[in-house]
Amino acid sequence: MLERAPAFGAELRRLRMAAELTLADLSSAVHYSKGQISKVETGHKRASAEFARLCDTALGAGGRLTALVPPEQPPSRRGVMTVGAASVLSLASAPRAAATPSHDEPSAAASLPEITLSLLAHYRQMGQVTPPSALLAPLTEQTRSVAALAADAGGRTSRALYRAAARFAEFTGWMAQEAGDDEAALRWTGDAVELAAAGEDHDLASYALVRRALITYYRGAAGDTVALVEPARDGRLPPRIRGLAAQRAAQGHALAGDHDACMRDLDTARALLTADVPAAADPARATLLGTSHLTDPAAMVTGWCLVDLGRPQAAASVLDRELARVPASALRTLARYGTRRALAHALSGDIDTACAHTADLLPALGTVASATVSLDVHRLTRTLARFHRHPAYRAIAPQLAAAQLVEPT
Repeated sequence: MLERAPAFGAELRRLRMAAELTLADLSSAVHYSKGQISKVETGHKRASAEFARLCDTALGAGGRLTALVPPEQPPSRRGVMTVGAASVLSLASAPRAAATPSHDEPSAAASLPEITLSLLAHYRQMGQVTPPSALLAPLTEQTRSVAALAADAGGRTSRALYRAAARFAEFTGWMAQEAGDDEAALRWTGDAVELAAAGEDHDLASYALVRRALITYYRGAAGDTVALVEPARDGRLPPRIRGLAAQRAAQGHALAGDHDACMRDLDTARALLTADVPAAADPARATLLGTSHLTDPAAMVTGWCLVDLGRPQAAASVLDRELARVPASALRTLARYGTRRALAHALSGDIDTACAHTADLLPALGTVASATVSLDVHRLTRTLARFHRHPAYRAIAPQLAAAQLVEPT
């Protein structure tokens, strides 16, 4: 069961001794106890990926320790409930948001494709404040309806409707992944590519690689994540697709502990995405690939990557700044990056701030019920559990005890 533990422990001890650090020195740097580190070094305790990343950074190991730890499997419901019982932290089953965001109605002169895209904008905003499972049925019907309209129309209208149907299918795939069904997410992404091709939009096939790479990222497959998006970085593709591909590659490099490659790809992503952002009033925002709620996506993802790179203090600083720019209505976005911010503060040893952010997050986490966000919540759970005697943690424990974590599949 601990077959890799001796190799990891021996390498950790070798690196620590080479850096002339005592157990106490390393304990202070990574916020794990001396006893825990000693057990890892002697092979009596398996190292987590989180611990390996922190030690890689503290010891300047360049990802060598992270490479010795196999990817962690998403937690099962049994595992989640076990951790939840020990640490009293999980996603809150908060009241569901009932109100639909208000939009201006399309004008009477609007074309059918424009009306369809206006409806897609409604669904995208609803996705920020609604559990994904509640949207899958209407999104499925809407995608089929738009595709049927496209088949019956002719000329430009048909092509425009097929492209709109493709965007509906792509968003449905994202909601399927958020609901924890990766296989359905892949199927919908494939459908989006076919619908887009019928509308003579062949670029969406490249973006589909970026979406598929998100699934491999959440499965902990760093190399697959980077490799999948490589064709989507072709210079003939639109800047936004290339920027999103570079951003996803950066996340893969961060998962592998490659700081320099990660930062290079983030710089590339920033340049490409900055050059390709529609104005707020531009109808193209309804079909914008990727998030539309981040002012500077590359900056936010930099904070995200710094957590995976074992640099939580730097990550917390970036995420604090960028989250202040996210609109309050974007609950799913706030839950996603807010959880990672709380994790960054917890990994930095700032338990007071981590617990304060966690308490603030609970309503949004329960509302959006995200299977992908729940993976970071599980990491946050395990980190805070190591500080169960801390007053700030004890203060929020009663609120968290009744929470119910979304189960990733």
